[in-house]
Amino acid sequence: MSKTIAINAGSSSLKWQLYNMPEEEVLASGLIERIGLKDSVSTVKFAGNKESETLDIHDHHQAVKILLDDLIRFEIIANYDEITGVGHRVVAGGEIFKESTIIGEKEILEIEALSALAPLHNPAHVAAIRAFEEVLPEVLNVAVFDTAFHTTMPAKAYRYPVPKAYYTENQVRKYGAHGTSHFYVSQEAAKYLGKPVEELKVITAHIGNGVSITAVDGGKSVDTSMGFTPLAGPMMGTRSGDIDPALIPYLVAERPELADAAAVVNALNKESGLLGISGKSSDMRDIIAGYEAGDEDATLAFDMYIDRLKKYISQYFGVLNGADALVFTAGVGENSAPVRQAVVEGLTWFGMELDPEKNVFGAVGEISTVDSKVKVLVIPTDEELVIARDVERLKAK
Repeated sequence: MSKTIAINAGSSSLKWQLYNMPEEEVLASGLIERIGLKDSVSTVKFAGNKESETLDIHDHHQAVKILLDDLIRFEIIANYDEITGVGHRVVAGGEIFKESTIIGEKEILEIEALSALAPLHNPAHVAAIRAFEEVLPEVLNVAVFDTAFHTTMPAKAYRYPVPKAYYTENQVRKYGAHGTSHFYVSQEAAKYLGKPVEELKVITAHIGNGVSITAVDGGKSVDTSMGFTPLAGPMMGTRSGDIDPALIPYLVAERPELADAAAVVNALNKESGLLGISGKSSDMRDIIAGYEAGDEDATLAFDMYIDRLKKYISQYFGVLNGADALVFTAGVGENSAPVRQAVVEGLTWFGMELDPEKNVFGAVGEISTVDSKVKVLVIPTDEELVIARDVERLKAK
């Protein structure tokens, strides 16, 4: 019986899940936060227990060592040799990586070179990959790319209407993100609907701190809302989503604190969205609390958020020429009944109708009425399981 770790590394965090494979049994999961900062926190969940420890973790190498030592300390594994595979979520694979791949030095350098497409993510992925290679040098490392699912998009969807040389020489195109999540929930939707995924048209809405909407036709992504980077698409927690690009030079000229285009892009990534409009929080729970209390800024933030979601979902009904189902997933999509209600109430023309008794916190599965022409589903995403499965598939090769 082999054990595989699925890793999702951020610039200051390391989320992980340990599986017995091929049984797909979750043995433990955890999160290391505030890497590189004081008072880092490492949390491990296993066998109904939850253990947290506060300490200073300087880098990803130290974080990986702490993670692995905790697995032994809590007797989840007896020794490192039990681990036979590590799967890494990687946000940007560009046009180089069309599918999950075994990682060597060449692949690490290529992932690093693609950092311009995901500057908040790819450098952290590389740091985690190198850390695992140092601590577990004999273990297979696999990269699972967020962009891979979207490589089936046709050129009419992924090309931008800019000079051809920008694409052929600079690879300027839509890449998308959250592909692992969109793939998983579209496959699960087919199970709920009792039909082969090849016969279905599904719109998947990954709504978390990051937000992306995908049109899935016959199990393949044919369009998605995130673009050259994860900044594009609907309004998000701290990301602006789509804006007029002419705003960038204008803001550089008008705002003294914005020295150049990079500073504006940073503000659009980290200071905008729900946080920017509300002036208070990027967390939808706080926004809804403010909305219910009559806070004007929170109300506007909520209304803008719903407006952008409806616009993207609506256009994908056009891309697909109709859809069998709309799937909500990720933190907000899975947990916020008010967001789901507000979105669907604005799309009833397409034949969607929610059952208020089903659309509640903790709902899983179908939340639409029996008469709803388009089924509405809530499906918890499981990107870690997809990663673990890909590790096993490539290990078998």
